[in-house]
Amino acid sequence: MGTSQILQCRNRNLDWGDRTLLMGILNVTPDSFSDGGRFFNSSFAIQHAYHLFEEGADIVDIGGESSRPGANPVSVEEEIRRLIPVIDEVAGKGKGLISVDTVKYDVAKRALDAGAAIINDISGLQREPRLAELAVETGAGLIIMHMRGTPQTMQTFVEYDDLISEVRHFFQEQAALAKRMGVKDDQIVLDPGIGFSKTAEQNLTLLNHLEELRVNEAPLAVGVSRKSFIGKITGAEVDERLYGTAGAVACSVMKGANLIRVHDVRAMKDVVAAADAIRRERIV
Repeated sequence: MGTSQILQCRNRNLDWGDRTLLMGILNVTPDSFSDGGRFFNSSFAIQHAYHLFEEGADIVDIGGESSRPGANPVSVEEEIRRLIPVIDEVAGKGKGLISVDTVKYDVAKRALDAGAAIINDISGLQREPRLAELAVETGAGLIIMHMRGTPQTMQTFVEYDDLISEVRHFFQEQAALAKRMGVKDDQIVLDPGIGFSKTAEQNLTLLNHLEELRVNEAPLAVGVSRKSFIGKITGAEVDERLYGTAGAVACSVMKGANLIRVHDVRAMKDVVAAADAIRRERIV
């Protein structure tokens, strides 16, 4: 890859063509599958966000509503209450590059007002197409993820005739929708939604054929960190999936991922660096 692949994040640009980018995960929730409750306190969350940047994250992705299977939805007001103090400090005052993980227009707008630079929409514009309007108005990056149903229902929608072609078709349709609304190519990231309306075996298929999912030369984001398919492979509980995650992250980079979403930034930074060097046949 060359060095011309740029992701626009408001007034900043990220070069995803030269190396794989790292997104650190910060869940300001009481019930996320991996770290639920650990950073529910705003001061702890702020401290951890800065820590993730210190460890090497290019972006910190902050979510205020759990998307684990069966998770209970929260109100707009509660999600804003959880997110805005953290984003205001880390992005507003600290100037950290923050992505907001939300499917709600009002939440995303408040987060962008507070300084967030990327909208991470796990519904892929299915729930709130107006999120694309916010990306146009602000110049924010827009991550479009593939998912069927909602976190409450998604694991009942795992029947596919042709998984790869159906996910790729979804990307084509939703990227075209975003572009019709005015979003530019260099604002769009596509995420196959590992673990979202997918079986463990389907996750493996998507990761093994990642490059076949690419649409319009857009960067591909992958989130495999600590997920249940790794537990099925290794038998490890959530907090013991570091090495399994490392294997999945390395394979994702080798198969074409441009952005990796992880909990353990420091460890995965080295994993990504090694995989990047092999994939590109040079020291990055």
